[in-house]
Amino acid sequence: MQERWSERGLPGAPWPFMAMCSVARLHHLLTKALEAELKRLDLGRTGYFLLTMLALTREGHARLGTLSRLMLLHPTTVKLTVDQLEEAGLVTRRPHPTDRRATLVSITEEGRRRAAAANEALESPDGALGAFAGRHREIFDALQPARLAAGDADL
Repeated sequence: MQERWSERGLPGAPWPFMAMCSVARLHHLLTKALEAELKRLDLGRTGYFLLTMLALTREGHARLGTLSRLMLLHPTTVKLTVDQLEEAGLVTRRPHPTDRRATLVSITEEGRRRAAAANEALESPDGALGAFAGRHREIFDALQPARLAAGDADL
């Protein structure tokens, strides 16, 4: 593609375009494989990320607003996802003990089991993400500096 860039007389270097295409294509491939694995566990992508975020918290719970900020999602999307997970018995919600405006979302034991099963499936060389087996850290390490330079949070 870089040869065609100059042949066609396009201004500038091809690298910004090629970087964007590469990231977009990788995102598509990873998302497609992720959704295939999660479908087997009856989880959506947002539900999986939310459960894993809750499992990573010290006490297994977080405010709805905190989840929205951490996941870079609109609060309505987080609330709808929590509704679905709560209906499935994977999370519970309750009023915050000291802030009556806030709601706490807690992961249940079944939610922890489902998140763990998803995380194990995503590592499996035999699963939908098998093409990436053993390369997850490499992918993360390659993308982390660019994300941080763009102002994203350190993961």
